[in-house]
Amino acid sequence: MRFRRRPAALLAAVAATAAVATGLGAVGADTAQAATVPVGRGGYSDTRPAGAAGPENNAGAPVKPKVTAAVADKPVPTNDWWSSLAFQRYPDNPYSENMYGHPLTYKAVSGGLEVGHPASHAVVGEGRQYEFTHKRDLTLGIAGLNSPDAKADGWSDWTVTPHWSDGSRTLRATIGHGLPYVYAQGSGGAARISAASTPDVFADDGNVLGITIGGRHYALFAPTGSDWTVSGTDVRADLGGRDYFSLAVLPSRDALATFRKYAFSFVTGSKVAWDYDEAAGRIKATYTLTTTAKEGGERGTLQALYRHQWLHTSDALTDWTYASPRGEMKVREGASFTTSQKVTGVLPGLPVPDAVDEARLKGYIEQVANAADPFDGATDTYWTGKQLGKLAQLVPIADQIGETGLRDKLLGLIKGRLQEWFTIGGASEFSYDRDWRTLIGYPASYGSDKELNDHHFHYSYYVMAAAIVAQYDRAWAADSAWGGMVKTLVRDAANPSRTDELFPFLRGFDVYAGHSWAAGHAGFAAGNNQESSSESVNLSAALVLWGSATGDDSLRDLGVYLLTTESEAIAQYWFDADQEVYPENFDHDVVGMVWGSGGAYSTWWTANPEEIHGINVLPVTGGSLHLARNKDAIRRSIAEMERANGGPAVEWRDIFWEFQALADPAEGKAAWDAQHSGYEPEAGESRAHTYHWVTTLDAIGAPDTSVTADSPTAAVFTKDGARTYVAHNHSGSAVTVTFSDGGKLTVPARSTATGTGTADPTDPGDPGDPQDPPATGDTFHLRSGGALSTTEAATASADTIASAGGANHDGTPHRPLVYEIGNVDGSYESGGTTGFRLKVDAGTAVGLGQQARVSYDLTGDGTFDRVETYRYFATDPVDGWEEYDASRAGLKSASGTLGDLRGGTIRVEVWGAIGDGEAKLRVGSGSVLTVPFG
Repeated sequence: MRFRRRPAALLAAVAATAAVATGLGAVGADTAQAATVPVGRGGYSDTRPAGAAGPENNAGAPVKPKVTAAVADKPVPTNDWWSSLAFQRYPDNPYSENMYGHPLTYKAVSGGLEVGHPASHAVVGEGRQYEFTHKRDLTLGIAGLNSPDAKADGWSDWTVTPHWSDGSRTLRATIGHGLPYVYAQGSGGAARISAASTPDVFADDGNVLGITIGGRHYALFAPTGSDWTVSGTDVRADLGGRDYFSLAVLPSRDALATFRKYAFSFVTGSKVAWDYDEAAGRIKATYTLTTTAKEGGERGTLQALYRHQWLHTSDALTDWTYASPRGEMKVREGASFTTSQKVTGVLPGLPVPDAVDEARLKGYIEQVANAADPFDGATDTYWTGKQLGKLAQLVPIADQIGETGLRDKLLGLIKGRLQEWFTIGGASEFSYDRDWRTLIGYPASYGSDKELNDHHFHYSYYVMAAAIVAQYDRAWAADSAWGGMVKTLVRDAANPSRTDELFPFLRGFDVYAGHSWAAGHAGFAAGNNQESSSESVNLSAALVLWGSATGDDSLRDLGVYLLTTESEAIAQYWFDADQEVYPENFDHDVVGMVWGSGGAYSTWWTANPEEIHGINVLPVTGGSLHLARNKDAIRRSIAEMERANGGPAVEWRDIFWEFQALADPAEGKAAWDAQHSGYEPEAGESRAHTYHWVTTLDAIGAPDTSVTADSPTAAVFTKDGARTYVAHNHSGSAVTVTFSDGGKLTVPARSTATGTGTADPTDPGDPGDPQDPPATGDTFHLRSGGALSTTEAATASADTIASAGGANHDGTPHRPLVYEIGNVDGSYESGGTTGFRLKVDAGTAVGLGQQARVSYDLTGDGTFDRVETYRYFATDPVDGWEEYDASRAGLKSASGTLGDLRGGTIRVEVWGAIGDGEAKLRVGSGSVLTVPFG
């Protein structure tokens, strides 16, 4: 059965979005004058083909962006969490649908902005969906406001400012991801808060009012000298000639004083900046809010971090938290924070080990290359893309087995079809919509034209195919040839520029949510959605390869940022990798779709378990290796699919064989061996690629994502304790790739190399136990007797962690185990963070929690310059070692700053934080500390 996806917007709602532009090179002639805009040897049209449709509402009428005059000349981003504000999907709703900012939710109405904080969830749809649905706690507005519509009046990377006007009164309100505040400016009347039920006033200090509505606590802030008055559900404050006020949702009533401190530090913008440290194999991203002080001089603020963010920051967080559909959000006091993540490499293709039967593989490739119609009848953007992707995956394989004739035939097919799409006047072309500042491919599919859905999905295949072509033919990829059109597709789907006048910044990717959104209009009660996260990653991986092949480091680094960020979001929100996000009564291990309000065990077109589990795996490429970071999540997903399916996959067998091989290669290969003779490949797959994938991983092992490299096109695989290093070199001269475990691999020009590498035995990251690999920086093993050592013991032993005695010692060491090393020299790696993996076991004891503190005395003078206390790890009452991981636990508190170590001391303390029983800590081998020093 061939898979078909229903459009990512069938249930629709209002409005589209707006953001800022981009510049990846000239697009061509003045689109206001030219019907055809030349780009290199190709081009696009500025008018749609005859009979084709553009963006429209659900009644079939054309729509334009719903924005104010102040931003009418800026590209609207669409495909965002707030897009229903600007894309009016429903003729009878000129305001917005529900918008999920987290921790707050919103909906624009005639009287202003509905605000809610859904702290509890419901499981609906016969247990297939969990949701934290928007429910109005209050409406923020101006007394008497009755606006005929709401429009977008400004936006930044993760904030937006809706605008209302009824001719006599106006209102602007800035809202955003992670913002516990709403920042309002209005005229023509008093500030008005209309509560959903009579509020309980718990604090009243004139211009500051604390109220509880439905169990949720809010603070209202009016200008100094104003006074809030409460009459039933109506709360008002005269602004005294000024035009600003704000509100905040409080994590608890005792937070009021701190939230009051920042009430008039209004957020005016948001911006992410990423920095790929190639040598360290890490990507660092800094998220910054800009503010202006409406009163006084305070410019700081408070913001809430999603799980995928706080897992990877060393910045101090408060103890305050909020509930959300993405798990616990943690509050930071400050206008910025930085995340740092290890980079998982992208390969053009896996290597070809001796285990692969090359004659058999050649025969499989010939079946595809010599087919009567290698594109299987595809005509629209999505299905053409799928076929381009299928062919592209076979090119590096054919090349590696020396079948240059097959390789060149495949390349010719890919080039020919891309050039057809990149040329005006044929059966297929791209057209630019000046109103929405977007490039639409015709024939379109799944609402990519009328609803502006899925551009990042569709175009990912084109960019990936072009990247493979560029690997072998850089002249074809030149801007003056066909590369200019490839970059134009990139500008539409993932533009890194905020100043491009033709396309918005990162159309589909939500930098704060950590993933992309699929629906152009977000016109649903549940907010926006994304089904196939793996097709989103396909675009990111394509950018890494395209940038590497063409020497465009900025696009390469963009791909690294997008892929690394979304990989963690996928792990947490689509696969619940840590089992900390989904509600306890949601009985599924994965979701097929993430919504603004939650997640759904479903797809757009079927309830079949194979597609629900497989849609976030395909296409399987060298950009899929990141999934192997969470092998247990892979196993849980396959197990649930088979339970629900009544046995192994039938329709998408190949996708699941390849998926399984990322965690358990031998099982994936065994399934292929048993079943390959009687199956039909998934529409974007081939027997050649699947055979090569499962056979190669069976030979060299599953990806070992704990090891990084100083190249984004390198990876490591581990089998039976032995590591295989693989890297591709797109450049014209040989390079040596260095891996974080000390391995080195020399890669000739424009080729893929494979080897065991040459590891420096004095490097603390020398390859060892594949289950306990080094992270980044220097690695120390906790040894019996209280020592930290750069070498592990020959055998492991266990130290006893003293009982907390039934008391609460959270944050304060109590009879701790202490491990220390002195006289340490090291240069601090800026942006690096402490890491540890401690093996602990509480046996069958219930309710125990173990906690760790890491301290740095930089000069050995006896004073600790940096002290980091991590949140405790709740052990389970089952015999067996568990892993207490610093990145998963997160910082509870930190003091001081890191710097270079000069004769310094490093100390680790481990103690029982809660419970009434002893626990064990494995030492000698298995428990390691990694520190950010070179």
